[in-house]
Amino acid sequence: MLHIGAVTVDPPLILAPMAGITDRDFRLLIRRIGGCGLVSMEFISSEGLTRRRPSTLKMLHFVDNERPIAIQIYGSDPARMGEAAQVVEAMGADVCDINMGCPANKVLKGCAGAALTADLPLAAAIVRAVRTRIRTPLTVKFRLGMTDASKTFLELGRICQEEGADGVTLHPRTAKQQFSGHANWDAIAQLKRALGIPVIGNGDITTPEMALEMLRRTGCDAAMIGRASLTNPWIFRQASALLRGQEVCQVNLAERRTLMRLHFDEVVRREDERTALHKLRKFTGWYTHGLPDGRSLRRHLSDVASAQELLGAVENYFANQGAA
Repeated sequence: MLHIGAVTVDPPLILAPMAGITDRDFRLLIRRIGGCGLVSMEFISSEGLTRRRPSTLKMLHFVDNERPIAIQIYGSDPARMGEAAQVVEAMGADVCDINMGCPANKVLKGCAGAALTADLPLAAAIVRAVRTRIRTPLTVKFRLGMTDASKTFLELGRICQEEGADGVTLHPRTAKQQFSGHANWDAIAQLKRALGIPVIGNGDITTPEMALEMLRRTGCDAAMIGRASLTNPWIFRQASALLRGQEVCQVNLAERRTLMRLHFDEVVRREDERTALHKLRKFTGWYTHGLPDGRSLRRHLSDVASAQELLGAVENYFANQGAA
């Protein structure tokens, strides 16, 4: 169990914020499966939020069934970040998170995301501005630094603590690494020893067993899981079972078919045709990863012209596998 300010995260397993992925439908799916202590919204631009851009505001919708939920904001202007945090608080988010880890070039060019690991005075000003504007529990997610030669994670962690953050998350890769190479879990352990506030570990958790291994090896307070949840949304429930000393239940094809239909029906109901088709193709690719003849299904989906045609192809696939 983890406490971020007054928010209890139990079990100490967190869904990572992922752009274009952790929307309301996917977060609710993870909640329905169970085992996740905190879900995170895909990161939100402080510019778009404070300027009330419709595309940004659309991303912000959540429901009580998702709680506790963290909303992550990013930007490089302390005043605007403080204002954005106030909007997040007014919406009723359980945790406000600051992104200082995104390695995407378009974010780095704006001196936001992981670029802040190379500008510690600005990073401190942002945390300070947000902390002074909200009472909601505050966390900061960051990387080791920009490059191997400029690792600033220990100093940045101390800054976050001194400026009043209630916890930090470390993805122990540099911005230059993006998602290549290996996450350096030893750095998570270093950060945990250096700070008195909770430290959340993130990176290279591909199985439920690895979530427990991260907690054991690093001493971190919680494990954040991102990409592995796309091919195995049950990973939180499985890791939670291991934390309780129980066996991991394997997922059969019928369960996977039911989950996909539940998710996809919501996408079709809520999105326009073009967006729905794009999302269904994307998630089918992840959900059928490693399944029998899944590659043939994925190739076929590149030719379908509508969301309903895609749903039919997925149903036929599972029927042919004896799981419909």
